[in-house]
Amino acid sequence: MFNPGVSVETANARNQNTMVDHLGIEITEVGEDFMVAKMPVDRRTVQPLGLLHGGASVALAETLGSVAANCVIDPEKQYCVGLEINANHIRSATEGYVYGTAKPAHIGRKTHVWEIKIRNEQGKLTCISRITMAVIDKK
Repeated sequence: MFNPGVSVETANARNQNTMVDHLGIEITEVGEDFMVAKMPVDRRTVQPLGLLHGGASVALAETLGSVAANCVIDPEKQYCVGLEINANHIRSATEGYVYGTAKPAHIGRKTHVWEIKIRNEQGKLTCISRITMAVIDKK
């Protein structure tokens, strides 16, 4: 499903010197129809109570949905940007890493919908998100 040449290295390269880099988000796996990233639960991603900030979870989800969507289209002709995102925060995390897995729910000509499930190191669901991506033609 992903374009030829998409790898962990190429997916991470585009995130250097961005908010993704600042939050410590790293793509760790690219499968046939999924992409996985990890994010640390540390001073950059927690809220004042020491719990993973909901906005950080959404940033991880948007990162995965955006990177994955842009790895499906022809980058010479199009690019994808977030149109809408939602998230349900199921369980808190206070340390270690959380891992997000993005899978497509719909790949269309003008929109994509990606589902992202975020789990803690014990594999327990912490957040589920869905992002709609707009597919835009380059001029």
